[in-house]
Amino acid sequence: MSQRQMNLLWLKDLLEHLGQCRQRLEWAEDRETVHLLCETMLSDLDRCKRLCEAMHRRSGVHEVKS
Repeated sequence: MSQRQMNLLWLKDLLEHLGQCRQRLEWAEDRETVHLLCETMLSDLDRCKRLCEAMHRRSGVHEVKS
């Protein structure tokens, strides 16, 4: 499996986990659970961002700035 394929699989897993957390968040009523779910989702989003940025850098496509 290539690095790109592994990254895409990891991204898919992170996005699925985010969806599961969102569903749990809809039903969460106590503050501690809401806090934990939000922290988990923020961590997942940060990982998604870093992964996408790394894939973007490796793509070799550079934005032209004027």
